[in-house]
Amino acid sequence: MVAALHGIRVIDWTHVLAGPACAYYLGQLGAEVIKVERPGRGDAMRHRGGSDAARASQGMSTAFLTQGAGKKSLSVDLETPKGREVFERLLRSADVLVENHRPSTLERLNLTERHTRDINPRLIHCAMTGYGRDNPMSGSPAYDVNIQAISGLMALTGTQETGPIRTGAPIIDYATGLAGALGVMSALMSRSHSGEGAFVDVSMLETAFALMSSTITDYRLTGTEPQPRGNAANSRSPSSGTFPCQDGHLSLGVNEEPQFRALAVAIGRSDWLRDPRFAAPEERDKNRSALVEDLTAVLRTKTAHAWEEILLAAGVPCARLRSLAEALDLPPAKDRAFATRGPAGFVGLPFRTEPGGTSELPRRLGADTKSVLSELGFGDTDVYDMLADGIVEQPE
Repeated sequence: MVAALHGIRVIDWTHVLAGPACAYYLGQLGAEVIKVERPGRGDAMRHRGGSDAARASQGMSTAFLTQGAGKKSLSVDLETPKGREVFERLLRSADVLVENHRPSTLERLNLTERHTRDINPRLIHCAMTGYGRDNPMSGSPAYDVNIQAISGLMALTGTQETGPIRTGAPIIDYATGLAGALGVMSALMSRSHSGEGAFVDVSMLETAFALMSSTITDYRLTGTEPQPRGNAANSRSPSSGTFPCQDGHLSLGVNEEPQFRALAVAIGRSDWLRDPRFAAPEERDKNRSALVEDLTAVLRTKTAHAWEEILLAAGVPCARLRSLAEALDLPPAKDRAFATRGPAGFVGLPFRTEPGGTSELPRRLGADTKSVLSELGFGDTDVYDMLADGIVEQPE
């Protein structure tokens, strides 16, 4: 078998998380990825993020390593004439450009989708920004936390008492990376029929909206303003949500009638099935406070671990609340090796496909500068002069 994107060259002209993640996912599908960074410090994410200060000081922070494997590194100053020539040759050789710069930056450098498509009409130009093109906020800067706030996602997280809470991980960044990879794959499929390149306009805000699709539909059709529900389930079923146990917490996803019956029997409360307050879904909803109180009292008699075993054996959707370390030790995580499935043993895609990308470790800034320049047709003298002038960089 041949990898899905074998023979596809991707230019990764991105920084921080969402853009590099998009290029990383394409690399896992078999594409050749060349990361373009400025001389000096390169991608700022090399030096921040994560909890390992020693790695960050060396330009290899854990946040950078997460989506840095399997990529070549070219360090070049695009704002010099010679650096511009390098980049244009690179674009002519490429199938895909992934970038996450503000439109004003692209205009200043004459590298908007108009310019890049003039350089290479078959190029797929994927632009990843906070708010997408063609609107008054197109040029506004944004990070994951800003999008969580402005999209309404934070207003749905937490409770009336706690106020809005950001999700514990940068989910918008990585979801945007996946959205960008999907857009690029779609454009490549279209190009296989038309022979023409395309512009893929990826919005972090719209990605956040996509993650809230059912909530948005409910609001648009009913006009009911969604409220923060804490650990209560979106289904609004009183027998769903997160409940305290003798030790730990248990998440229940009991939304259907057969699931409620299985729950009642498994926890020794078959009497609920004859209780007029709880026997029918409509009555359970009317008497939700009483049901939650009774259910909580029963669950507090055993540990979350014990209830998880009992309820899963009975076919009741449930899960014990776990730490990240515990979650990564679960059989699905270990047997499917998500955390070590990517290139060089880093995190992988949330699906399996064979064969995958390369096994190369994340590269030092500019590690492949000379080899990439040579491949683009620059002679030894040209390369030496560019290195001497600081237009390009490669570590000794």
